[in-house]
Amino acid sequence: MTEVEIRKYEAIIEAILFTMGDSVEIEKIANAIEHDAATTKKIIHNMMDRYNSEDRGVKIIELENAYQMCTKPEMYDYLIKVASQPKKQVLTDVLLETLSIIAYKQPITRSEIEKIRGVKCDHAVNKLIEYNLVMEVGRMDAPGRPLLFGTTEEFLRKFGVQSIEDLPEINAEKVEDFKHEAEEEAQLKLDI
Repeated sequence: MTEVEIRKYEAIIEAILFTMGDSVEIEKIANAIEHDAATTKKIIHNMMDRYNSEDRGVKIIELENAYQMCTKPEMYDYLIKVASQPKKQVLTDVLLETLSIIAYKQPITRSEIEKIRGVKCDHAVNKLIEYNLVMEVGRMDAPGRPLLFGTTEEFLRKFGVQSIEDLPEINAEKVEDFKHEAEEEAQLKLDI
């Protein structure tokens, strides 16, 4: 094998181990680079030696005839610094729409939210819970005992209101306009 071929195989193996995340059996790697297990093992062990001798943040480990790429232990402190930084919360139109339904209609079930929105809301509700804007507030006394959702204190803080009663009132004229637009849109879809 030439040096160029070895580098190509190393790049393929590196891509496989990086992408898979978990350990990958030697046979699967060997099949991917179209070589026998012994040659593949030799290439991987050369990569392991090079990763260990160079200042790299990752290494390759062997686990019962399988290999895995992982972070070197001395890098953990740096990873924790990044992982512990707060994520920027982005409220998309879908999240805002779902949040406003919950805020004005609480306590409310997922199925009631879905009935109002006309689409599934699992992802939106879960995201709002993750952002600590919505929480489970109990269960409805009905068959299946569905979860009820309401807003949190964090919601009040983020939106600058002291209580749910301080939310702006919904303009009745606007509601009628929205209903009319929705009915027209539904009729257009039926005509098509």
